[in-house]
Amino acid sequence: MSFLILIRHGQSIWNLEKRFTGWVDVDLTDRGRAEAEKAGLLIKKKNIEIHYYYSSLQLRANNTLKIIQKVLNDKKKFSRAWQLNERHYGNLTGLNKIEMSNKIGEDKVYEIRRSWDVKPEPLDKKNPYHPINIETYNSMAKKDLPDTESLKDTYERVTKYFGQEIEKKLETNNVLISAHGNSIRALCKKLFNLDNNQISNLEIPTGNPLIIELNKKLEIIKCEYLDKERAKSLVVF
Repeated sequence: MSFLILIRHGQSIWNLEKRFTGWVDVDLTDRGRAEAEKAGLLIKKKNIEIHYYYSSLQLRANNTLKIIQKVLNDKKKFSRAWQLNERHYGNLTGLNKIEMSNKIGEDKVYEIRRSWDVKPEPLDKKNPYHPINIETYNSMAKKDLPDTESLKDTYERVTKYFGQEIEKKLETNNVLISAHGNSIRALCKKLFNLDNNQISNLEIPTGNPLIIELNKKLEIIKCEYLDKERAKSLVVF
């Protein structure tokens, strides 16, 4: 038996401003830091030793994890991987979600945000929000820097990394992943065997640990959000 804990970063500055964030590297708000601290306390109550920690390259996920580790008094180094980054929102990056809904319609925005294989238009490489112009990604190969992504694209990179780097460890170890709404949705699609319609309806709350108990075959025995007041439906459980 092992445990996989998935947590979306606490509220970020652009979450608060209702902007499409994607690969732009913004930090947590005060509320986001408080959510991360509460997450750490809830995990601590479970008294589960975490053997491996993973996060994306992005500040909001990294700082969420650092706060959790501080609460747990755990100084293990964590692995950072661009494959766990948020979905890239193309030319929507930086725009306000409400303003875009008013401009092109709520249905169109929802289709872009939640459909399986629809991509926004690519983001111009001259745009300051393009990953090629963000210092966080200077060490990455240019071929790996996206202009836009669908949820399908995000799913493929996230689950490939999970299969190569994390899955085997879960046979005998407990793992915590601090990532993003869409990278965690992608993992949930794989873990819960969700279809494309189910994944469209899956909401991932900020700063709320989802703890998944697995047997030796990595089959799910039980799963739950630790913050009951902010839990969302898991679709299949």
